[in-house]
Amino acid sequence: MGFLRRTVLAWLVAAATAAAAPLCAGEAGDLVFAERAPWDLSAPLVWALAQTGPEVEGFRPAGQGTLSLSEGVDASDGKPVLELAEKTPRITRKLGPFPVSGGDPVLTFFLESTARDMAALTGGSPFYIRNRIKEALFQGGEVRHEGGATVAIFTPFKGDQNRDRMFGFDTLELRFTLDDPKRPIRGLVARTGPLAGGRPAYDSEMVLQ
Repeated sequence: MGFLRRTVLAWLVAAATAAAAPLCAGEAGDLVFAERAPWDLSAPLVWALAQTGPEVEGFRPAGQGTLSLSEGVDASDGKPVLELAEKTPRITRKLGPFPVSGGDPVLTFFLESTARDMAALTGGSPFYIRNRIKEALFQGGEVRHEGGATVAIFTPFKGDQNRDRMFGFDTLELRFTLDDPKRPIRGLVARTGPLAGGRPAYDSEMVLQ
C-alpha cells in the first residue's frame, strides 16, 4: 500500500470518527465532516485543481489539473469501492480503492496534500502538522455565509507556539465552501500570506465542476 494511500486512509478513519461523534467537533467541523455517503456517481465527480507557490528543493507547485472521484469494483470481492484520479502537468495517478462509506476521500486527499506540502516547504514534522490540522477541524473554526453559500474557515496554526519556525505557514487558512452538508464540498482552499524570505504565498484550490 502506497504511503499517500495509507495517510489518506488514516484521515478517513479520523473523519469517520468525527462524523460518528459530532459533539466532539464545532459547528464548522460538523459541516465539513458530514456524512456524504451514499455518493451519486453515475458519472465521475470532477474538481478543478489550481496550485501556486514557491519552487524549492522537495516541492514544486502542481499548477492546474483535475481530481476525479468515481465508483469502481474491488477486484478481490466484487464489491463497490471509490477511486480517485489525479492529473496535473506534474503527476498522473490513481488512488484507492477507498470504502464507499466512512469518510470523504476528496476531503482527506486535500487535507493530506496540504499537510504534506507544508512539511516539504517548512521542514516541519508531518505528524505535528497533521495533528494540529485535525485539532482545528474537529474543535475549532467558524462558519460564514457568503453569496448564498456556507463557508467553514479554519486557521490551524494561528498563535502556534512553533510559528516562528513555520516560515509564514502560521498564516495558513483552510476554507470549505458547502451546499447541503450531504452534498460534495464545492470548494476547498488552503492559502497562506507571503512566505518568509520573500517567497510567494502557497495557494492550493479545488473547485467542483
